[in-house]
Amino acid sequence: MAIYVIDDHPLMREAVVMLLRRVRPGSEVVELSQLSDLERAAATRGAPELFCLDLKLPDTVGISGVKLLKGLYPEIPLAVISATPAADVEEWCREAGADVYIEKSAGASEIAAALRAMLQTDSQFGDMDDGETKAETKLSKRQKQLIVMLDQGLSNRDIAEQLGISEHTVKVHLWRLFRRLGVKSRTQTLHFARMNGLLNS
Repeated sequence: MAIYVIDDHPLMREAVVMLLRRVRPGSEVVELSQLSDLERAAATRGAPELFCLDLKLPDTVGISGVKLLKGLYPEIPLAVISATPAADVEEWCREAGADVYIEKSAGASEIAAALRAMLQTDSQFGDMDDGETKAETKLSKRQKQLIVMLDQGLSNRDIAEQLGISEHTVKVHLWRLFRRLGVKSRTQTLHFARMNGLLNS
């Protein structure tokens, strides 16, 4: 298994690789400058477990790279790490299949925290409550708390302030919640929660 960092800016690519090696020592981290190199790299360096993708590459621009990656590897987590402000493109990236959007301006500690959270297993991340059954959808206390906060209409920033974590880590929490419930948005999450009595307890 390998982590693929796809960014044509050498300095930024090396910075992300350094962060990944710090948060996951011993991992195979593969650096690529364009998406067209991925197929050959995956055949020789190992199957992907996470993609870190820039939006502006020599052979793709914008969400076309996101769509291409998700078409090839629909089950592999994809973090877009871009200099473009989230307000401009995050929603489009999410609709195209990106799991988390991280601004390059966020800083090393925030980016590292988000990537660490994406790489942890559910049990490492604390997403399982002991003794829960499948009927209870195996939601953690944090995930149940998130559903209540979504129902209250809180923004990612509001949730981050209440929980004392970064907005990027909130995005990872939401990604894990969406994945657990099999949904793709806050609206779908709240619909699922109401249909399954998750807001009544």
